[in-house]
Amino acid sequence: MKRPYQIEDQRAVQRFEAALNESETPVQLLLPSIEIVAAMKRGVGELIRQAGLQLMQLVMEREVSELAGERYRHGEQKQKFRWGKERGWCRIDGQKVPLERHRVRDDQQREVKLGSYAMFQRDPEHESRLWQELMRGLSTRQYGRSVRRFAEAYGIEKSVVSEQFIETSRGKLKQLMERPLQDLKLCAVMIDGIAFDGDLFVVALGIAKDGAKIVLGLRQGPSENAAVVGDLCTDLEQRGVDFSQRRLYVVDGARALTAAVKKRAGEAGLIQRCQLHKRRNVLSHLPDEQQPFVEQKLAAAWNMSGYTEARRASSRFSPSWNASIPARPAAWPKEWRRR
Repeated sequence: MKRPYQIEDQRAVQRFEAALNESETPVQLLLPSIEIVAAMKRGVGELIRQAGLQLMQLVMEREVSELAGERYRHGEQKQKFRWGKERGWCRIDGQKVPLERHRVRDDQQREVKLGSYAMFQRDPEHESRLWQELMRGLSTRQYGRSVRRFAEAYGIEKSVVSEQFIETSRGKLKQLMERPLQDLKLCAVMIDGIAFDGDLFVVALGIAKDGAKIVLGLRQGPSENAAVVGDLCTDLEQRGVDFSQRRLYVVDGARALTAAVKKRAGEAGLIQRCQLHKRRNVLSHLPDEQQPFVEQKLAAAWNMSGYTEARRASSRFSPSWNASIPARPAAWPKEWRRR
């Protein structure tokens, strides 16, 4: 819900836009040659920035004239009056830059919002630029030095940038967790737990028919237990994932993951044990000197279409060591046979 001052700003902006659309008088900016030369000595960018600030002043002055009439015209019945200026700010390239703010009051001494001033404080691309810069590795401590365009700019200190990044991250996470999924054409879904900064997140990653990978959702929990995984699957189902459609589900072997998929997908859920997790589990039960041989055998076996062919292909790595492996899977240790 918007706050009262936000509603007033929105109304002021709409009033200002309507006035501009109805008016045909252009806004003219005249810069003295001395100012142009002085600004260009510091670069064309400095000239553009200084000209932009002066243009903002002209636009605000024009709106004030529309509301309160031209200066020094006495005897007219007015409902709004000029009320001087005060220190204000505008936002340029994500930076707060000092700007003189024009003020207007009505006949009851109430402040009249200027739509132009409210628009100058907006920067729709600011959050996107901030997110992109920090995702590229720029730290909040170095952000101000990297993006500063005005010597007098403020609002780009580490603490401010951190707060803005938190708000932006919260918005992007909400968008990720609430977006509809019914239009996605998924051929496979990978579900696994990922440890991050001491916390565990169960993540569902979808693979579309064109090979694109899409993060479907995530849930934070102490472990890959049935409650966390079930909550994740319920959320995916409510946002449009059709579990009755036949597709592949890749899991790491955790019983909670398999049970949650079977509960919702039933026979439509084709469950595949992740080869990477299987390899880790198998190798962790072997001595260090045997792990390289088994890893090569597993890689060769997974490239074959059947058990007999896989055993024949893996024997070429170490025939003597291969003889020690039982001939049939039923004789293997339980962890080796786990799927």
